[in-house]
Amino acid sequence: MNEVRPFFRRQTLDRSFILQGLVFVYLLAALAAFALYFGQAVRWPGTAEMQPGGSFGPPYRLFAYLVGVVYLVSGAWVFLVRRANPSGRAFTMLAVSIAWVCAGLFDAYNTQQWTAGWTLALALTGAGAVDLMLRFPQDDALVGHFPPLTWLVYGLGLGLGAAAVVLGAQPWLRGLATVFAALGLAGLAVWLRLRRMRLGSTVDREQVRLMTWALVIALAPLGLWFVTSRFWPLKFSPFLLAPMVVYPMVSTYILQRFRMLNTDFILSRTVLYATLAVLVSAGYALLVTGLGMIFQRWVGSQVLLNALVFFLLALAFKPLYQAMERSVDTLFFRGEQAFQERLQTFSGELTSTIEVHQIIRTLREYVNRSVMPSQLHLFVYDPLSEMYLATPDENNRNTSDLRFPAHSPLVSALNRKKATFFLNDLRALPVELRTEQARLQLLQAQLFIPLPGRQRLAGWMALGARLSGEPYTSREVNFLEALNDQAALAIERAQVVANMENRVREMNVLTRVAQGINITLTLDDILELIYAQTTQILRTDDFHILLFDRESGALVEIFCVENDERYPQKENKPIEAGQVLEQEIIRQRRAILTDDYARECGQHGIAVTRRSLYAWMGVPLNAGAETIGSLSLARRDAAGTFTREQLNLLQAIADQVAGAIVKARLLQETERRARQLASLNDVTRQLTSTLETEPLLQNILQSAVDILECEAGSLFMMDDQTDELVFKVTVGPVASDLINKRLPPGSGVVGKAVVNRQAVIVNSTQGSEVWAPQTDKQTGFTTRGLLAVPLMVKDTVLGVIEVINKRDGSPFDRDDQDLLSAFAAQAAVALENARLYTLTDQALAARVEELSIMQRVDRELNTSLEPGRAMRITLEWALRQSKCEAGLVGVIHEEGVQVMASEGYQGELEPYQEELIPLSRYALGDTAESGEVRSLAVGKDVEQGLLAGGKWITLLPIRRETSTTAILMLESREERALNPDRLGFLDRLCDHAAIAISNAQLYAAVQAANVAKSEFVSFVSHELKNPMTSIKGYSELLAKGAVGPINDAQANFLATIRSNVERMATLVTDLADVSRIEAGRLKLEFKSTVLRDVVDEVSRSLQQQIKDKGQVLDITMPEDLPPVWGDRVRLLQVITNLMSNAYKYTPNGGYVYVSAEACENRWDAEGAPQVVHFWVRDTGIGINEEDQKKIFQKFFRSEDAETRKSPGTGLGLNITKSLVEMQGGRIWFESEFRKGTTFHFTVPVAE
Repeated sequence: MNEVRPFFRRQTLDRSFILQGLVFVYLLAALAAFALYFGQAVRWPGTAEMQPGGSFGPPYRLFAYLVGVVYLVSGAWVFLVRRANPSGRAFTMLAVSIAWVCAGLFDAYNTQQWTAGWTLALALTGAGAVDLMLRFPQDDALVGHFPPLTWLVYGLGLGLGAAAVVLGAQPWLRGLATVFAALGLAGLAVWLRLRRMRLGSTVDREQVRLMTWALVIALAPLGLWFVTSRFWPLKFSPFLLAPMVVYPMVSTYILQRFRMLNTDFILSRTVLYATLAVLVSAGYALLVTGLGMIFQRWVGSQVLLNALVFFLLALAFKPLYQAMERSVDTLFFRGEQAFQERLQTFSGELTSTIEVHQIIRTLREYVNRSVMPSQLHLFVYDPLSEMYLATPDENNRNTSDLRFPAHSPLVSALNRKKATFFLNDLRALPVELRTEQARLQLLQAQLFIPLPGRQRLAGWMALGARLSGEPYTSREVNFLEALNDQAALAIERAQVVANMENRVREMNVLTRVAQGINITLTLDDILELIYAQTTQILRTDDFHILLFDRESGALVEIFCVENDERYPQKENKPIEAGQVLEQEIIRQRRAILTDDYARECGQHGIAVTRRSLYAWMGVPLNAGAETIGSLSLARRDAAGTFTREQLNLLQAIADQVAGAIVKARLLQETERRARQLASLNDVTRQLTSTLETEPLLQNILQSAVDILECEAGSLFMMDDQTDELVFKVTVGPVASDLINKRLPPGSGVVGKAVVNRQAVIVNSTQGSEVWAPQTDKQTGFTTRGLLAVPLMVKDTVLGVIEVINKRDGSPFDRDDQDLLSAFAAQAAVALENARLYTLTDQALAARVEELSIMQRVDRELNTSLEPGRAMRITLEWALRQSKCEAGLVGVIHEEGVQVMASEGYQGELEPYQEELIPLSRYALGDTAESGEVRSLAVGKDVEQGLLAGGKWITLLPIRRETSTTAILMLESREERALNPDRLGFLDRLCDHAAIAISNAQLYAAVQAANVAKSEFVSFVSHELKNPMTSIKGYSELLAKGAVGPINDAQANFLATIRSNVERMATLVTDLADVSRIEAGRLKLEFKSTVLRDVVDEVSRSLQQQIKDKGQVLDITMPEDLPPVWGDRVRLLQVITNLMSNAYKYTPNGGYVYVSAEACENRWDAEGAPQVVHFWVRDTGIGINEEDQKKIFQKFFRSEDAETRKSPGTGLGLNITKSLVEMQGGRIWFESEFRKGTTFHFTVPVAE
């Protein structure tokens, strides 16, 4: 809009200039036509008949020309002074057109040389009448609704003129133009009469009334002839044109009244000389006519006779001139004596008045009594505000709220021209006053009369229309100007006296301020004194003192008065940049004076935070070469203003204030620093004696908040893994809501302190770019200012101390920063000591915990010699400690990695159930080859991971000696690498796992060899049993004499064969059992078994052998012995083996005891709770201590000679032990060398 409005304004001005140019061209054309017509009228010799009758003789042919001259002069005059006004241009067009028609009458009805121009002027007469009808006294609504209307009317007139040029002097064209002109003039008269009833302004109605009567008087005779001549043949007489001179004279008077010229005087002289001219012309015409009739030819041609006639007429009309002058002066200047008497009375009253308001009151009374205006404004220059203000009326209320600066266009015009202005039509204002149109319209004044002063304009009087509706006369204007001249002198005299009194009062205030500052030390008392003294000489509603800290850039208000009330809650609080105009004063180090605070803020790009302020001034507080703040005053009254002199006075007060503030602040700062340093020493001693982290953190923050006297504070600790800052300790109203909350790296003020490794001060959070408001939004706490200092040890940031909002509302400064930095250095050392102590303790505890975990892992790994289980255990612990979502352990082959254990995958491993994972994928081959731990980012280090959505892969090789045998792969959906501690644990876990897996693999290999051996033994035993069975069978047949009798030698040979075959059969059977046990292929058929029955069966099978050696077999079995849960065949084998060994290794005549009992299982806590305890005791050769350790080993045979006497394979006890344990029992023995041995075993009770 700001660009569009000037564009339209420029278009309007351009259109106005074009219209003025067109009217001026038409005026020049009319002048040219007048010159042609004049020459033609003078040169034309005779008379000619005038259509429709009449004649233009030599005395009359110039009469119409003279009437035209009157119209032409009136039109030119109005165009000269009112060409910018539409009604002025319309009147000019009408007057010039009528002038052209009158001057061209002779040519139109006689010579007809320039009839086309005359017809054009006649047509434009009608168009000008319509234009004036729509424009006077102001634009009609039709023009606003249909702007092209006037152009259409002028277009019609121009069309008639163009037709006359093309078609020539056609009578019907002249008749049509005549009718158009007559209708236009008649319509003008009727329209003005009707429009007068709709006008609200008395002045407008008066103007329309005068113009209507003037038009009727001017055109009535001519119109009457024009109408009657249509019915009766009446001759045209040029004297019918004589009344037409009334219209231009009256119209010119109406349009130019009270404008720069003394119109009443000019009008009176115009009336006088015009009347004389008419009388002289008429007398001359009559005289010449009479003489011509008497002397016929020669009178008209005698120049001396003509001159004599004019001289005699002038002598004859001299007494008439004097009488008419007296009559006109009486008419126009009556009442002059009464005005002179009022002027003398007014001057006498002013001599005893010394106050401005009394002078204004007296002037207002005289003006109201003399002219009775509808509006009366008296604007007087106010030295304090340096503006022109409206004075109060009789009811002590200002007649207007408008204020005019000394440089305003209206003041400049009145001061420059020192003349009265009559501004009836605000739309036709001079160019220099157009910017004041809106303000002048609010005044509703027509007459502006200056109050002249010696140095400057003292003021002016603005009067509205008179209550009577009559216009102001020049005599009344002269009277009002005389009143203003005398009042201006009295006002200047009163203002000089008042100014001197103000100066004395100002000096007294400055003296009291200086004395009070020197004896007052408290800053608040000094500020109260300054406020009290300043308001005695400077009227103000708001009073602000702001201080600026150049180091921190903070602006703080230390004294705040608004609406004459002090607001301590707004004091000592930082103000954000761009919020107050004082920051421009401090920045530019110069005062600011304005009558519109909001506008001034807008010009400087300052937000308007203080509402309802109008006049405002502020000055810098200069302490030497430094500006420490500002002092500002404001008015909330729209009419209130401040002057340049008041600004200088305020600057003088501010200079004293600055010195006092510096002195008081130095004293306060010294006392505060002494207290803070004492507190710092005490706190430092306390910190060095504390090694526990949590109490130390609490003590550090509380001490920092207390030292700087703040409302709240926070202590952040750096997370080494994520570089996030964590709220560890907080002090304040909402402290508990922040504990353990995290801030992203580099965010907020504390983040900036960490990044820059230096303190950060923010005294206005609202305008700060680095301050993060999320914490305040979460807690509801309001942070105004804060100071953040990093806790650093050897260039390492441990955390940040942040203190918030000083309790006194003052901003943080460089001294606060230095103090907290010194404290932070001591606190960081104490915190580092505590941290190192804690880390040492934690590292020890972590190491102990890790060793404990490793022990558990080792136990779990060592409990199983199966490689797959070892790998599953390794994977479980790795996932548990790393917190990863998925992982796998695979054995490395040349073709790829075989997955042995996995966890956390859904369907990702399905392709590798039967196939190997290629070494080229997931960097498996590189890890296996390098043997180093690798951490890989998915999408960066590797193209993709195995886990869906995985973002990080950790690969750990499982190495044995110098080769990588397996690999551990862990995947996480978080974009983070494992920390070194966890990687170290996992690396050590892999080392332990490597041993366990290697052992399991070796064990698996041994097991495989055992299986192969067992299968071989089974095969061999099976193949040996068939020939041994044949050998045994045939040897028994031979021994029985089936093929004939045998001798003793043959019988002995056959007995040896049978004995070795039996021994071989036993060996083969034992080997088969051992191989099946070792291969895990020995199947047991568990069922409830009565142990006595088994013992009886064994004793029967061994009865003959025992009897042959003369041994005693003692079997003691309780009757209530419960059945046992086991394999009857294998229990039979166990008991047979034990009883067989007992009689075998017991000499002849020895004893063998067999017994059993049911009891609790006190030998195996993890076994069955109820067992049958069975034992076999002999009185044989016993077992020495060295052999006792190997008794259950396979193929063990003692080197004892007595033992060697009895044959054996060394497999029986090994098989026995395996069979007992396979049935859930335990076997053990006690032996005393050469005294005997007792073998025990347990078997679970059948439930």
